[in-house]
Amino acid sequence: MSGEKANPAAHPVDAGVPGRVRSLVAELEAELVAFRRDLHAHPELARAEVRTTGRVADRLREAGLEPRLLDGSGLVCDVGRTGEHAFGDDVPAVGLRADLDALPLEDRCGLPHASTVEGLAHACGHDVHTTVVLGAGLVLARLHEEGLLRRPVRLIFQPAEEVQPGGSLDVMAQGGLDGVERVFAVHAEPKIDVGQIGTRIGPITSASDSITVTLTSPGGHTSRPHLTGDVVYALGQVITQVPAVLGRRLDPRSGVNLTWGAVHAGLAHNAIPGTGTLAGTMRCLDVRAWERAGEVLDEAVHQVVAPYDVEVHLEHVRGVPPVDNDELSTTLLERAARDQQGEDAVLLTEQSLGGEDFAWYLTKVPGAMARLGTRTPGGRTFDIHQGDLEVDERAIAVGASLLARVATL
Repeated sequence: MSGEKANPAAHPVDAGVPGRVRSLVAELEAELVAFRRDLHAHPELARAEVRTTGRVADRLREAGLEPRLLDGSGLVCDVGRTGEHAFGDDVPAVGLRADLDALPLEDRCGLPHASTVEGLAHACGHDVHTTVVLGAGLVLARLHEEGLLRRPVRLIFQPAEEVQPGGSLDVMAQGGLDGVERVFAVHAEPKIDVGQIGTRIGPITSASDSITVTLTSPGGHTSRPHLTGDVVYALGQVITQVPAVLGRRLDPRSGVNLTWGAVHAGLAHNAIPGTGTLAGTMRCLDVRAWERAGEVLDEAVHQVVAPYDVEVHLEHVRGVPPVDNDELSTTLLERAARDQQGEDAVLLTEQSLGGEDFAWYLTKVPGAMARLGTRTPGGRTFDIHQGDLEVDERAIAVGASLLARVATL
């Protein structure tokens, strides 16, 4: 796909590929739903997805594929490098990525396949993502046997998406992206009806950094604030003034947002404490603004507290960059969705200030992520990262069809 323009003209085999993808997914759908339910019942945290990795690897081997296990957990697996129609190592692959890890939340879905592990739940749809990429891989393996695959495909089953800076860096450090020229992914979206996907060219998610500000002083009595550094008052200035400074020093179109989530200082009403801490997240939709935001943040915090005779320590943990969807990749996803689900399958999705470590792959190769509708039409709108999350399981076939088709374009 490197250097290609989106071509509306069909490849000689394209006329039959969309229908073949649909028929193969239909054959697999019941198995894939059962596979997803098994993963949902056995969630595993970041970098501990050993059982999940094993289940995926076993099914790929059963299909005649040769998965390569990564250190700890996760795997990559190439489709199209062996067999009668094998592609040479010099032919670049298209990548399809899934994330494996669950969240430290109690499962409250109340379904027969609810989590069997206390305090852990697949509350972000990663069980769906994993099953979708597995299903796509199984379909692509069949297409390759039939001579209908145009290029090799790399299946990427990644650990640790839910921790920063993310397991995608682990995958890349072990060569998981080597030889891949374009990469695609889906993310479950309970605000979109099943059968539809949401796409957007450009940033679709946000950079997400963790910020902690610690102020210290000798402390003192509230009757004599002039004799010490008042960390409580200074924290209040940081809370209100620093986000405003960012809004004036950085391009407002970049969507920079600093929101505080925790404040801790003192125990007594009449004592000025010696230490206070403030923690929050800084998010940004533009890579260039994200790269500059740390410098502006540091200057702002120190300048705001300078009059108050306190010492300041700023801890800025860089998280993930924005997922910045490439135009051609987004166009290919949209074409694949319409091929498989019809002309009304594609919606323009909103930008999210949530973080997604798929973004790291897009700093190396072009690609795109689509939001995969999981809401039953007319049904309740759930939210991710909530223990009661339910998905319409028809989304599994939709996602598998989408990724299998985009890999054949």
